[in-house]
Amino acid sequence: MNQNLKSFLDEKVAQYNRPEFIANDPIVIPHLFRKKQDIEIMGFWAATLAWGQRVTIIKKCKELIELMDGAPYDFIMNHEEPDLKKMLHFKHRTFNDIDTLYFIAFFRHHYSHHKSLEDAFIPTDGNYSPFRGLGGFRSYFFSLPDYPHRTMKHVSSPAQKSTCKRLNMFLRWMVRKDDNGVDFGIWNKIKPADLICPCDLHVDRVARKLKLITRKQTDWQTAVELTEHLRQLDSLDPVKYDFALFGLGIEERWGIEGILPEFS
Repeated sequence: MNQNLKSFLDEKVAQYNRPEFIANDPIVIPHLFRKKQDIEIMGFWAATLAWGQRVTIIKKCKELIELMDGAPYDFIMNHEEPDLKKMLHFKHRTFNDIDTLYFIAFFRHHYSHHKSLEDAFIPTDGNYSPFRGLGGFRSYFFSLPDYPHRTMKHVSSPAQKSTCKRLNMFLRWMVRKDDNGVDFGIWNKIKPADLICPCDLHVDRVARKLKLITRKQTDWQTAVELTEHLRQLDSLDPVKYDFALFGLGIEERWGIEGILPEFS
């Protein structure tokens, strides 16, 4: 373990893992709620819609909340068919009304049988691993009759060699536990040590400069490689370094070369 690298990244985690971080990040959306199911539903939706400008992502999520009368879980469980008509106008980039209606149908199905969305990620034998958990979730998500094939592009799987950035980000929000007021830590069956670091463009770029990624392409194995290196810095909570890598990636706009020290 490179102690200098650990000290540097720990300092950056402390800098970015703060409530001030929330306002301009999609995680602000689930923070609008207190009910566990509302946090899960809008956390999942915010993570799913998290591509493009963050201001737009947050705006579209708030629009979706308004369409569900400010109470996502209650709307999903108690809506009647005419209530869905207003959803036909919702769209964010390639996510459209067909996808919206299927998400609502899935959530209604799931919460009719389970109290928490965490159960959707746990294999039937209870033996969770990131590969099995995320792959099993996608299969379960599209297990309803006549699911729209087009919606499958919005939920990734390690079996597709995807980094599963959005799912891993959502899991970080739900699973990580600390007292900093950013991540929720409301799930207990999945452990922070089992998380995989969300590998977006900013994180990937900084991690490569820090030699935390050596793999040429960016795919599921890249996210695994990054997380394995982060586990050497903190075996129990490797994904806390997502704060540091993402934050440094944003700083790169202003010249990260002067921010990143050399680590031999």
